[in-house]
Amino acid sequence: MNLEQLGWKESFGDKDQQTVVARVISEQRQIYKLHDGINEMNGEVSGKFHFQAKVKSDFPSVGDWVVIEPLEGENKAIIQKILPRFSQFSRQSAGDKTEEQVVAANIDFVFLVMALNNDFNIRRLERYLLVAYDSGASPIIVLTKKDLCENLTERMAEVEEIAFGVPIYTVNSTNGEGIEAINNFLTVGTTVSLLGSSGVGKSTLLNALIGEEKQATQVVREGDDRGKHTTTHRELFFLPTGGMVIDTPGMRELQLWGGEEHISSTFSDVDELAKLCKFSDCTHEREPGCAVKQAIENGELDSQRLSSYRKLMRELAYAERKQDASLARIEKDKWKKVSKMMNTKSYK
Repeated sequence: MNLEQLGWKESFGDKDQQTVVARVISEQRQIYKLHDGINEMNGEVSGKFHFQAKVKSDFPSVGDWVVIEPLEGENKAIIQKILPRFSQFSRQSAGDKTEEQVVAANIDFVFLVMALNNDFNIRRLERYLLVAYDSGASPIIVLTKKDLCENLTERMAEVEEIAFGVPIYTVNSTNGEGIEAINNFLTVGTTVSLLGSSGVGKSTLLNALIGEEKQATQVVREGDDRGKHTTTHRELFFLPTGGMVIDTPGMRELQLWGGEEHISSTFSDVDELAKLCKFSDCTHEREPGCAVKQAIENGELDSQRLSSYRKLMRELAYAERKQDASLARIEKDKWKKVSKMMNTKSYK
């Protein structure tokens, strides 16, 4: 394997002979596994790196390219810095703290995985599409458990109605049906991230792509087809096609971190109708000459589609307010730290 097969691109910049780079292929609680195109090794960030990192997103994530200092005689390296990411899939970190969590970096495609059984949720798919557009990677919808779906035509129509121009594939990962079609995206050096809730069959899909049992799978609950987390950490897997897949733990709820500038891509139908409204600042509620409300009355637009649009817009606005407050607090803490260091030096 060489760096290009690992996904190295010219956009990362020129690399001189003195600079050693590697890709993060696994991360669990800031314990990293790296690959330099020849060897796998363990890695940890340098003391300087750790000191300068302000927030969680400053630390390496799976898919990142990092500059390293290999330790002679050890299968280990010190991570000195992260190279700029050309794409990243982020979400609001779990818990009460307002903080960005980079789930996967430097990805070419995001496979939005959703099951065709009772866990099918078109509103959740809208949210995932927004996150995918915001990541900078190209979204591809993969509908799993095709064998458990009795109304495939209707399900496909629902997805096509909200995913304009996005490739849509149906698969049965247990017998390999449909796997060859999505393998066409997984060419040499291409990186894909899997995004989906628990129980949609991401681990089974990954095993089908790899061609062997790499990830453990679990039976979903009867009644609602919800599953448990079988993937406990993020990891990059190498495929027979030469492509790579980053598997991530399933998410019960995907809290948005950003995406306001991509809302028009996710809801292009609502956006196009809004341009026909009588007033440019139309809220699509009680204003006269509202093309969006007219489309709903005519049956051209689902009212739930508009409700979903409003909900995501409110959530994005709320997230932005929280992030602004969090950034101000981080900046204040930073200068407190610098001031304390300066006072200590002056005292000495």
